[in-house]
Amino acid sequence: MKKICLILCVCFLMVGCGKYTVKDAEKDLEKKINGLDGYNLTGEMEIINNDDVYTYDVDASYSKNDKFRVSLKNKTNNHEQIILKNSDGVYVLTPTLNKSFKFQSDWPYNNSQVYLLQTLLSDIQNDSDKEFKETSDNYIFTTNVNYPNNSDLVKQKIYFDKKLIPTKVEVLNEDEEALIKMTFKKVDLKAEFKDDYFSLDNNMKTAATESETETVSKIDGDIYPMYIPENTQLADKETVDLENGQRVIMTFEGDSPFMLVEQTASVSDDLAIVSVYGEPYQMATSVAAVSDNMVSWISNGIEYYVVADNMSESELLNVANSISVLPVSK
Repeated sequence: MKKICLILCVCFLMVGCGKYTVKDAEKDLEKKINGLDGYNLTGEMEIINNDDVYTYDVDASYSKNDKFRVSLKNKTNNHEQIILKNSDGVYVLTPTLNKSFKFQSDWPYNNSQVYLLQTLLSDIQNDSDKEFKETSDNYIFTTNVNYPNNSDLVKQKIYFDKKLIPTKVEVLNEDEEALIKMTFKKVDLKAEFKDDYFSLDNNMKTAATESETETVSKIDGDIYPMYIPENTQLADKETVDLENGQRVIMTFEGDSPFMLVEQTASVSDDLAIVSVYGEPYQMATSVAAVSDNMVSWISNGIEYYVVADNMSESELLNVANSISVLPVSK
């Protein structure tokens, strides 16, 4: 009788110590992330655009009451932008120029984000067909992604260590090629922040003080889109000299008419806040502001605007993303 009881106990123990399942991992992740009062994640993000690789230093912070701050610094030119969410709204800041876009947006919850725990969890929870794999060092989720303005991005692999700390995210195309890579170097799940850490004014002042202001006085060379919609061509180009720089206006006509404006960026004396009815969008070289008929961004001292009345948002972004020739600062 004692032997039978012992065998039964061993069997129950074996059942109780079963394999760690996708449901177990998802439940534990939800408890871990939703229980956080604040966190800070730092690491490196790579965006692969054809043969070019753009690398960013990423510093992402969260505090309860839905406050987010993400610093993205382009390692090639040290151009820093900050995506900020607080009780006043969502902003994309360019501190060195004292400029900011303000959005009426659901960011960061309206699409996938490789550097925020809440959106990674949301992608896991929203995919009923997700895959889960355990290795000797990691738990790996493979999920669908939500990038409505980039159809090339179809799924992602999210890597966690055995304590469910994120280590890496890879966003893949249909050929299983990684087009975005996020590698986490430091994860602090008990981070605390000062009251003004997520304020607009403090971020503009602090980041501007820490960064060097680089401006361009002239647009050197021809900066054209490498992608132009079918049956559309350049009809006119005008260069206008400004008091502190230059503006180039290109008009394209045909089946998909649009206008491309390039202007040397200047530092505003007072904080300039531009309201945008659209969304922040991560391009290869910068964070852009996207609305129904315009994409605008700043890169290498040049402000860009692609404007069209009858083009889809995806076509606008195709044109914007193809402007990859970098001017030389003067």
